[in-house]
Amino acid sequence: MNGQIEQVYEEYHRYIYHLCLKLTRNQTEAEDLMQEVWVKVVRYEDYMKNVDHLKAWLTTICMNTFRDRYRKTIRRSKHILNQPDQLDVPVLDLIPCDSLNAEDILEKDDLSQMVQLKIGQLDGIYKTTVLYFYVHQYSLVEIATLMKVSIGTVKSRLFRAKQRLKEMMIADTAAVEYLPA
Repeated sequence: MNGQIEQVYEEYHRYIYHLCLKLTRNQTEAEDLMQEVWVKVVRYEDYMKNVDHLKAWLTTICMNTFRDRYRKTIRRSKHILNQPDQLDVPVLDLIPCDSLNAEDILEKDDLSQMVQLKIGQLDGIYKTTVLYFYVHQYSLVEIATLMKVSIGTVKSRLFRAKQRLKEMMIADTAAVEYLPA
């Protein structure tokens, strides 16, 4: 490794590891994922010179690598809501990227619009917390700092927001068709 990559590794390897661990919830898988991420960083090191926000760039590589790995394991799944509840990634990112037929594309768009609508209906603090975490990819520490609350409060708000979203989806007769039988 050259000096720049070593410096980036020293600064961000713990962050990437914890992100991988959060995504996989398994130490061995997190280590494997982290290794894939750093292989990609080395492969694309020429792009690093043009990157303004290195942490965001590394996070994107990590998230995309995780999604690619996860999609390979769920290709056989027809409905995304049949996926494990314990996965802490945005529901819409679990949709496999294989070639979708017209019906699947419409279903994905409908579900996307439904989830966005439901997020918009959340109370202010829950909506903001969800957007910071899932859309802007802020860490729990960053969210706690931005919102001037403890990390425990952020975790609690994320949990409650996800529960509320689930309740709203179940209560919505149009959303019921996407839920497992």
